[in-house]
Amino acid sequence: MTGTPDHGPGGHPAPTTTATTAGLAADTPQMPAPQVRERTAHGIAGGLALLLTVLGAAAGLALLIAGGVSTGGGAKAGLIIVGIVVLVGSLFCMTGVKMVAPGEARVIQLFGRYVGTIRQDGLRWVNPLTSSRKISTRVRNNETSVLKVNDAYGNPIELAAVVVWKVEDTAQALFEVDDYRKFVATQTESAVRHIAIEYPYDAHDESALSLRGNAEEITEKLSLELTARVEAAGVRIIESRFSHLAYAPEIASAMLQRQQAGAVVAARQQIVEGAVGMVEQALIRISEQGIVELDEERKAAMVSNLMVVLCGDRAVQPVLNTGSLYQ
Repeated sequence: MTGTPDHGPGGHPAPTTTATTAGLAADTPQMPAPQVRERTAHGIAGGLALLLTVLGAAAGLALLIAGGVSTGGGAKAGLIIVGIVVLVGSLFCMTGVKMVAPGEARVIQLFGRYVGTIRQDGLRWVNPLTSSRKISTRVRNNETSVLKVNDAYGNPIELAAVVVWKVEDTAQALFEVDDYRKFVATQTESAVRHIAIEYPYDAHDESALSLRGNAEEITEKLSLELTARVEAAGVRIIESRFSHLAYAPEIASAMLQRQQAGAVVAARQQIVEGAVGMVEQALIRISEQGIVELDEERKAAMVSNLMVVLCGDRAVQPVLNTGSLYQ
């Protein structure tokens, strides 16, 4: 990409023009609206909850010990029952303490219903009846395999791309798609193939976009298309670039000759333009300074000689004329 794109709500790159938005809407599939969005799970500080549950478990053990040494029948049974209830309750509440590592989040569910996400690293206590699933929020790389497709001119080419992405909405990543990692990989490959068939490897027209000549513009459009494709999975595309771009082996030799021929023609054209300018300047200077009077025949001879010297690809061997200029 040519730089860090502007980001709209949710961290997704915002299109800069209405035309770009319309083009992407036409090119990308229409994803269904998300049924769930990420929200913060309710809870208390995990360190405090862990301390309270440990104290509760210790109190339950103390009550059991006190009931065991008690001599009164009713008091003994009561202390043992209360001690068991306190111990079991404390151990049960202890299961609500969740540990979150940096770069991770925990998605909390209560009997299958999404109730929130814990992003704050450290210990956090939530309802012990809930279940949790870990999900990484770190930045990731996804590199496609080398894909063989036909470009806009029908030439077989090989290309691969590297996409940098991260999970932005944990609820969408887990509940809106079946497997968000596989979803991102599949959509990346689909977007790369779509871009490849839309543009040629080398454009015949200098004003047209090509995969090789306009890499920055093409990768920017690839990033925008990927953003639209993976938005349903709660994923933000940070950057995308082509890591491999070449003609397929069966036509690589022929295309190399075509590129070399084009380079030779362009170089010759530039040489001729420069030579014409130098000859024109030489004639003007000779005329202005009155070095020698040249008629049309002499000018033609001088132009011919200068063009041979300036445009030739080999060293020129001068021939000295000891006679008349016209013989």
